Amino acid sequence: MTFADLRAYLLSRPEALEDFPFGPEAYVYKVQGKMFALLYEKDGQLSVNLKCEPLQAQQLRDVFAAVTPGYHMNKTHWNTVRVNGDVPAPELERMIDHSYARVLKSLTRAQRTFLETRYPADQLYRE
Repeated sequence: MTFADLRAYLLSRPEALEDFPFGPEAYVYKVQGKMFALLYEKDGQLSVNLKCEPLQAQQLRDVFAAVTPGYHMNKTHWNTVRVNGDVPAPELERMIDHSYARVLKSLTRAQRTFLETRYPADQLYRE
């Protein structure tokens, strides 16, 4: 996936916003003020940090060489994925959807209700 493809997919998630709290090189994607992805380039390599259920995070690291513990993140709950490594594009999209859904589930009831009344569940909770 290219940077433009990945950025477009991240912004396609309902109510996703792009922010730059860490400077212009770190593209942060949030829903209701909570981060679900961090897109950046380091040493010429495009990478994305994604939230993940801890057991699944470890399984993904075991299966894909391009998936490592989250760079500058909580290593239990975040993975870094080197884009255009050995992770196929559909799997990367699934990982993004999983990260987005994990963040949604951590929102307050009022925030979830706000989203759930505006979007179908299959758009919000694809995992």
